[in-house]
Amino acid sequence: MARDQTTPDKAVSGGEVRVWDVAVRLAHWLLVAGFVVAYLTEGEEDVQLIHVWAGYSVIAIVSWRIVWGLVGPHHARFVNFVRGPVAIWQYLRGLMTPHGKRYLGHNPAGGAMVVLLLVSLMVTTMSGLGLYAVEENSGPLASWLGTPARAAADSSNTSAESRAARKQRHQQAERLEDLLEETHEFMANFSLFLVLLHVAGVAASSFAHRENLPRSMITGIKRQ
Repeated sequence: MARDQTTPDKAVSGGEVRVWDVAVRLAHWLLVAGFVVAYLTEGEEDVQLIHVWAGYSVIAIVSWRIVWGLVGPHHARFVNFVRGPVAIWQYLRGLMTPHGKRYLGHNPAGGAMVVLLLVSLMVTTMSGLGLYAVEENSGPLASWLGTPARAAADSSNTSAESRAARKQRHQQAERLEDLLEETHEFMANFSLFLVLLHVAGVAASSFAHRENLPRSMITGIKRQ
């Protein structure tokens, strides 16, 4: 079975090497926890604060992972695992053969999934922040989208605008709320779909290459 050998890794005992640094592993599992909590508490009034803070944690972790993908060690960097569609297809096709190429770091399909998940989760959480501002007048976007901002716009133009114009602005605010709500719900479900697809991909790669990939994301260690 072919294996990617683009860079030396720190060897440990028994023919194994340390691949994933602590920051990558923590970001991975904290992101799992944050997303699960946020998803399970979505739409529940009595645990809304938990949902909101879980969303904040996801934003922070995604932002950290993006930074670490630019300045972190070799296997953490996007430039070392983001591949084009041809490489992704070749890797997926290779999973069906006994000689598929094995990668120490993220394989091309896994690299694409990392990017998709980061983008999807960021859109999910940002739309959630916007919805939180519009519905509850809370959060960091409240000064732009919340009730005081809309009320100030109304009061400053009361003498200059007709009732119809003010009504139109309120209708636009309602449409914005609907758009944010639909976007947030769709992206949350799309993120869940990506997570399930990711789990299936991890299982397929683990089987094809005869290694426990979830374990390596806990220990940081893989066989050479």
